[in-house]
Amino acid sequence: MPHAESPHNGRCRIVVTGGPGGGKTTAADLFRRELGERVVIVPEAATLLFAGGFPRAAEPAAQRSAQRAIFHVQRNLEDVQSARFPDRILLCDRGTIDGAAYWPNDHSPSFFEAVGTTHDDELDRYDAVLFFESAAVGGISIEGGNPVRNESLARAVELDATLRALWSKHPRFVLVPHDVSFMKKIVHGLEALEALVRELHPEA
Repeated sequence: MPHAESPHNGRCRIVVTGGPGGGKTTAADLFRRELGERVVIVPEAATLLFAGGFPRAAEPAAQRSAQRAIFHVQRNLEDVQSARFPDRILLCDRGTIDGAAYWPNDHSPSFFEAVGTTHDDELDRYDAVLFFESAAVGGISIEGGNPVRNESLARAVELDATLRALWSKHPRFVLVPHDVSFMKKIVHGLEALEALVRELHPEA
């Protein structure tokens, strides 16, 4: 089982993920404010790339290229923040496994094969997974959060289920379920994050 002194440079690395419109980015930012300099955020690679003008296309070959790019940017963002802030908890806004949910199902090589890794190896990069279930699961609109988000409600529900199946294989997987009250959901998530930090990185 991954732990606070795992092989990835001895850092404590927690991934915050979930379906579109789950509130993960809001929760990560609030948690950083709570713990201050003890936490450093690893931003979401997909948002950085797409907001910067990286093409977002429907063709399977283009989707594969985009997900390969996102994977490598995400990995290197984590490594950059780890090198810059060696004593801080890395709180990753999505992780390297997320791309598998967006990989075209067209008999091409699997996502993990295409990027030269395995599902198990990528799970082992992280000490814990905090999964924010999408508001779309409850039929609530997910518009207005991320300006580069373009998923329909139905697609968000589908992605949420696929991402949950991928990440729930982690031995320290924590689900923050949908709640009609966004504030209650965020509070639940922050409490879960605090519990993980106390377990994995008690000096924080």
